Amino acid sequence: MKLLAAIFTLALLISPVVAQQVADPEFNTLVENPAYKREGPRVMFDEAHHNFHTTDGRYKPFVDLLSNDGYRVVRNRQSFSKSTLASFKILVIANALGAEELDDDGADKAAFTDEEIQAVQDWVKGGGALLLIADHAPFGGAAAALASRFGVDMSKGYTFDPQNSVAGAPTQLIFSRENRLLATHPITEGRGEKERLNLVRSFTGQSLKGPEGSTAILVLSDAAIDRSNFASQESVPAAGRAQAVALKFGKGRVLVQGEAAMLSAQVSGSDKRAMGMNVPGNDDRQYVLNVMHWLSGVLREK
Repeated sequence: MKLLAAIFTLALLISPVVAQQVADPEFNTLVENPAYKREGPRVMFDEAHHNFHTTDGRYKPFVDLLSNDGYRVVRNRQSFSKSTLASFKILVIANALGAEELDDDGADKAAFTDEEIQAVQDWVKGGGALLLIADHAPFGGAAAALASRFGVDMSKGYTFDPQNSVAGAPTQLIFSRENRLLATHPITEGRGEKERLNLVRSFTGQSLKGPEGSTAILVLSDAAIDRSNFASQESVPAAGRAQAVALKFGKGRVLVQGEAAMLSAQVSGSDKRAMGMNVPGNDDRQYVLNVMHWLSGVLREK
């Protein structure tokens, strides 16, 4: 009984009812000094693969923030191909699914056809930039085939770290300069002191392993573990893995993100609990801008 009670409490802490997650209408998305004053890069935001996050849904704060920074965000409802990708600089995929709903059979199956995956790979190799966001199960399974084309392995489950997380919520991870889990990279340094990241927070995601030559941006500690679901008592070590990986691929760039909520601003439940960029005390908002600046070339390697 004690074990069941503990699992129930943990579920309440780390897995808000998804139907109650909505974009925070009060989150400030204004950008004081936009990266692009006019004609910013065209960003394709994918909505063609049963995406849990959409431009006018839970990821509206993300889209509004990008738009206010000068990016031109266009929703996509077509299959990926050479022609559909041709006029875009950045492709954003947020929590695609292999089926229409989270609990449908096949939700964790590949969300993209082999032809689409090849088209995206070729496009990045030729100079495109991909932001691939895939959260905890079932999203990792749906995106794993695409990630693997860039040498990134997805755990497809849930990542815990009781030593580097919010008290009582071991899947809400803290990556900071103090705990040394925030890597040194243009994304974490920004263009100056005002954009330098000190602490970012994730809100229940999976772990990733990048290929040789990639950079683990959000590093998992030696205490981190992976579980197939958050109620499982079986785990495997996640040390040496990450929740965000950046890499160059041909002429292009890729950022694979293992947690989605930290890139938006949502409220959840009847008490409207903040989740994401709107939670006080983190630099998640600047993290989003820095990621986009790196993908679009505003931030360059030193």
